[in-house]
Amino acid sequence: MRHLFVTVLLAAGFLTAYPASGGDKDEKPRLKREDSFLGIHFDFHAGPDCTEIGKNTTGKMIQDVIDTVNPDFIQIDCKGHPGYSSYPTEVGNRAPGIIGDPLKTWRRVTAENGVALYMHYSGVWDGRACELHPEWAIVDRDGKRSDKITSVFGPYCDSLMIPQLKELAGKYGVDGVWVDGECWGTAPDYGDRAVKMFKEATGILSVPRCEADPGWFEWKQFHRDAFKQYVRHYLSGVKSEYPGLQICSNWAFSHHMSEPVSAAVDFLSGDYAPKNSVNSARIAGRYLASQGMPWDLMAWSFTFDNGPKDQKPAIQLQREASVAIALGGGIQVYFMQNRDGSVKSEQLETMREVADFVRKRQPYCHHSSQIPQVALLLSTFDYRHYNSPEDPSWLYPDYKGKAPGILQCLLDSHYSVDVLGEGALAPVMGRFPMVVVPECDTLSSVFIDDLVNYASKGGSLLVIGEKMCRGISRAAGLPFSGKTGTVAFRDGMIGFWPDSISERYDRDRDPAIRGKMKAIVRELFPNPVAEIEGDSFVDVSVGRKDGRMMVHLVNVSGNHRDAELIDSIRPEGPLEIRVRCPEKPEKILLQPYGRECSFSYRDGCACLTLHTLEIYDILEIVF
Repeated sequence: MRHLFVTVLLAAGFLTAYPASGGDKDEKPRLKREDSFLGIHFDFHAGPDCTEIGKNTTGKMIQDVIDTVNPDFIQIDCKGHPGYSSYPTEVGNRAPGIIGDPLKTWRRVTAENGVALYMHYSGVWDGRACELHPEWAIVDRDGKRSDKITSVFGPYCDSLMIPQLKELAGKYGVDGVWVDGECWGTAPDYGDRAVKMFKEATGILSVPRCEADPGWFEWKQFHRDAFKQYVRHYLSGVKSEYPGLQICSNWAFSHHMSEPVSAAVDFLSGDYAPKNSVNSARIAGRYLASQGMPWDLMAWSFTFDNGPKDQKPAIQLQREASVAIALGGGIQVYFMQNRDGSVKSEQLETMREVADFVRKRQPYCHHSSQIPQVALLLSTFDYRHYNSPEDPSWLYPDYKGKAPGILQCLLDSHYSVDVLGEGALAPVMGRFPMVVVPECDTLSSVFIDDLVNYASKGGSLLVIGEKMCRGISRAAGLPFSGKTGTVAFRDGMIGFWPDSISERYDRDRDPAIRGKMKAIVRELFPNPVAEIEGDSFVDVSVGRKDGRMMVHLVNVSGNHRDAELIDSIRPEGPLEIRVRCPEKPEKILLQPYGRECSFSYRDGCACLTLHTLEIYDILEIVF
């Protein structure tokens, strides 16, 4: 059945066949990453302890993975953070013991089955390269060479990374590379070359050492720009020879790196936190979905606290996957390989259950687009001025501003929310009935003017946090009373909520905050497309798929922040749902079951009761 589906897609132009090494014309076509929905990721970050890599990597083992999971793509380890390659590279640094060529086996079997093969490759973070070539490493503010982080100003990229990516594309015919250890791993370089380039670029002659020093902002921006240039450099260096190789830099242009896409990556991706995963995926998926690129998210199949721990149950991973796919993206799940590179076959049954669950929902969610409802700002300007309390020199911290708690509160109040930076939001702001500015520390005067202009032309703007309330009220020429409330502003409305609520809601889901959120949003945005009565914990996303209106419902009940393993999810329901429709629907189907729902139509709304929501279901509105 799968191969019939692939054949149809190829005929329709949705597939491209990338031949493996040798160009066997009998190989089955493989999905591009932009058309892929489900993947499985294996890695083990090979190190000096790995002396028998490949010993147990057999064609049957790989075939069992494919037969059990039926993935569109598989990602496997080829170079992790320690910097040791887990295949017999001729240009990189091999692990101590490799038996045969396990990568050839992976490529042969995946190609025979029409499954794309991607490499997990650690980029900036490479311990072995720093050990063998200390001059390739960054220098910290105390003059010490790093033992793991390479400099984007040095020869590492041209001497090792680009040649190795070309080897993977040319000799092995892999479909793509998921480059790990990138934006979140890079760091400022106080080496002579970087310092000289900084002085020439900025005219600042005294190099700052901490956030209190003059030029700190310019120093960090200089290194951020250098990282992006490094990514552009290896992309062009590899694609000039292998244009079909599909490359992603892990977490680039995500909430970790909140800015418009400015490098020719083929897709966006990231592995969200193994703990508090639902909330991590909620914000990560909504930001990636706003970037206008193919994207997927990776769920960890195990808990992690100072080392890998317990395997998550299938039901927990099914919900983590649901949060991402309900927004139109793809999903992959991360399983550890053994130290010899073989697969832990006993874990495949868990992945089979996850795969079966998401595949049933794929026709109703993959490549769907959100209908604009509430836009939540995740500010590029604010993140660029942000200094992580953990390490102020961190160039791309796991930045969320004060958005997570606000997002969770909006979602728990049953609003469909998109998360956007200024670059994505400014051109389309007028499409959103409501825009929310969380407790930012700073925004550009240009964007503040954009927000005021949006409200003046009929938009509804909610501003949270005293600092932002004062700044935007001043720009709008409105008095600020210091109290929560809404005011009419020309053709629109502005709501001011000066309290600091994000961290409190993020911590304990305070029902009083949620009640206040519902009340003020109801004033500003009284007619959302979809509404659910009551206090159920259900994420609502309204979207379109192939011209069809879909209402995605994900059960997010329970404790996410502290729980490591979740072996049961309390069903939500009954849910009283109203969907605003321009006309009475012909029918409403509950998917993926194809079950027709009873509903009434009054005052422009289709009203129905969903008695039970287990994890993730979709209402398909048929006109």
